[in-house]
Amino acid sequence: MHELLTTYINKRISITDEELKTILSYFKPIQLKKNEMLLNSGQNSQRTFFVVSGCLRIFFINEEGQDSTRYFAFENQFATALTSFITSEPSDECIQAVEDSEVYYITHKNFYHLLNIIPQWEKFYRIYLETAYVNNTKRLMSFLVQDALEKYRQLLDENPIIVRRLSNKMVASYLNISQETLSRLKSRL
Repeated sequence: MHELLTTYINKRISITDEELKTILSYFKPIQLKKNEMLLNSGQNSQRTFFVVSGCLRIFFINEEGQDSTRYFAFENQFATALTSFITSEPSDECIQAVEDSEVYYITHKNFYHLLNIIPQWEKFYRIYLETAYVNNTKRLMSFLVQDALEKYRQLLDENPIIVRRLSNKMVASYLNISQETLSRLKSRL
C-alpha cells in the first residue's frame, strides 16, 4: 500500500521496521480529481502530501488576479504550503491537483508527533527542509538573473517532465512568463 512512500523514507533515513510501521500509520490515502483544491489562500496548511501518482501544484494569485506557480510535485515527491505548515499562519499559497492524483497525507499534528517519538524523523524533516530551501533559492535566483530563454532551457535540462506533462498555461505560470513568450521560446528551440 505504501510502497513508494516506504522506499522514499528508507532512502533518506535508517529506521527499524517498527518505526517505519508507526510512521506509515499516520499517512492517509486520498484520491483527487483534476483541478481539485487541497488548500486555498487564507487557509492554514495543516497537511503535507506525498504524491503516488499525478501532480500537485503550489501557487499563489497576485494583485492582478494572475496565478504564479511556485512548485509542481509529481510522483515520489512531497508538497505542502511550507511557510504556513511551519508557522500555522494562514497561507498565501494554494494547492491544487492538476491531474487525477493519488496522494498520501499526514496532518501537521501527526507530523510533529512523529518528531517527538522517532528521533530519525527529525533527520528526515531536516533533509526535507534543506531540499526545499535549496530549490526555492535556486528558483528565486533564476527569477533575478535569468531571462525567459535561460529559464526555459534550465527547465528543459532539470525538470523536463513539467514541459512534457503540463499545459503551456501551467508552464508559463511556473516560468513567470506569458503563454505567448513560451510559444515563441518553444518555436526557437
